[in-house]
This record gives sequence, C-alpha cells and structure tokens, in this order.
Amino acid sequence: MAFADTCSRPEGSSTGAAAADGTRTYLIGGNWKSNGTVASLEKLIAEFNAAGPIPANAEVVVGAPFIHIPIALQSLRKDIEIAAQNCSLTGTGAYTGEVTASQLKDMGVTWVILGHSERREGFGMAGEDSELVAKKTKLALSEGLKVMLCIGEKKEEREAGTTMDVCAEQLKAATAVLSEEDWANVSIAYEPVWAIGTGLTATPEMAQETHADIRQWMADNVNPAVAAAVRIQYGGSMKGANAAGLMAQTDIDGGLIGGASLTKGFFDVVNGVPSA
Repeated sequence: MAFADTCSRPEGSSTGAAAADGTRTYLIGGNWKSNGTVASLEKLIAEFNAAGPIPANAEVVVGAPFIHIPIALQSLRKDIEIAAQNCSLTGTGAYTGEVTASQLKDMGVTWVILGHSERREGFGMAGEDSELVAKKTKLALSEGLKVMLCIGEKKEEREAGTTMDVCAEQLKAATAVLSEEDWANVSIAYEPVWAIGTGLTATPEMAQETHADIRQWMADNVNPAVAAAVRIQYGGSMKGANAAGLMAQTDIDGGLIGGASLTKGFFDVVNGVPSA
C-alpha cells in the first residue's frame, strides 16, 4: 500500500465534457521548483482546494519539492496528481542523497519531471546530458511513474535557427532507450529556455510551429501513431493571461507552469483549457 492510500485527501470536482475518444487530454503541470515553506504550501493547497472544478478534458499535476511531497499527498485535492521534480538514476542502496523512482512510487507519487533545463544546465554542479535524462526516464517508467520529459533550446540557439536540431538531439537520446509502448506514459514538455522565468514567451504561432515540428519528428523517428497520441506541453512562461491563446493551437496540449503555479492564479491556466 502506498503512503498516499492512507491519506484522506479532499474530493475534487470537474466540469464540462471529457476529451473525445482519439483526442488528447490536456496536461497542466505545475513546477514549484525549490520554493515554499510548510506554511506557504498549506496556504496554497487551501487555495487550490477551494478553486472550483477542473475541466474534465484536463489532467492537472503539481511537482512539489521532495520535502513537501508528503504534505501534498495528505491534503491536496484528489483530482490534482503529485509529481516529483527529479529522481535518481539508481535503485535503492548506497546512494547518499538520492531519491529513487521506486521510493516515489511507494509514496503515491504518479509523475516525475525529468530533463528540466535548469537540471540540464546545472547550478553549481555538472548539468545532466540527454543520455542521462533518457536513462532516468526509462528507469522511472519501469517503476510505474509517468514522465514529463523536458526539451528546449537556449536564446542563442533560437536566434541561430537551430531550435529543432537541439530538440531532436534531446529526443533522440530518449527514443534510443524507450519502446513505442513507453511513450504512452511520457509527455514532452517543450520549454524554450529563453522564456523561462524571463517574462518572455513565444507567440502562440511561434510555439505552435515548434510543437508541430516536434510532433513531425516523432512521426518520422518513432511512428505516426505515437506522434499523434503524445502530449506536448508548452513550458515557456505560460500564465493565465496567455494560456487560452496558447492551448487553442492544434499541437499544444497543455503547459508546464513555473512561477504561476505558486499562486491561486494557477487555476487561471487550468481554466484556460479549451472546451472539449
């Protein structure tokens, strides 16, 4: 029995129609990063619990810091799933400081965010390369977690016209180790690094162009059925003010939200999901 199964979380509620058969359910992910205290998290959870219904054609997940995952599992409404922001490359054992996919699953965590640009870049330590991210993804999937796999280019790469070269390199490492069946439990989170936390964002048309290119790459390099089914989130400063316009695009299937997920305004993004 997972830890989460022993918790009495409040019920959620939904509105509208579920996604039709053969269409993609929107995925709205929140990434709290290394933010928050017990007090601020309790306040935020209370706001989310009181925020009203979630569209029935959307799945909502929040990525909490490891230390706060138990609080979220105990008190956040049931219709918001809990993600970790990383997991180790190892199983359990003598790996001081690591948190494994199997431990997360045992707690009742259902998702993990992997390959985020901040971890690829590093912060006072070596960054994670695409092969490492791919291996972590395969291990997480094997332990029963679902994965938001982050990819994306830096500002100088966008300006040089190499956006898809960068994204393809990051995806190629994953396709080398994932089976076609694995992709049913993977979402691709496209995050233009130049737009994260800067207030800059791609126009809906710019974002759609890259999302369409990613989907075409998946069709060419995995298969068309996987490409049609895989969800591609936009992770470049999506917030309530621009969420509806971004998600109205054909190949944008939700968002991975940073700073805006730390306020009750996160639900402005959730409510920006187009009707089924």
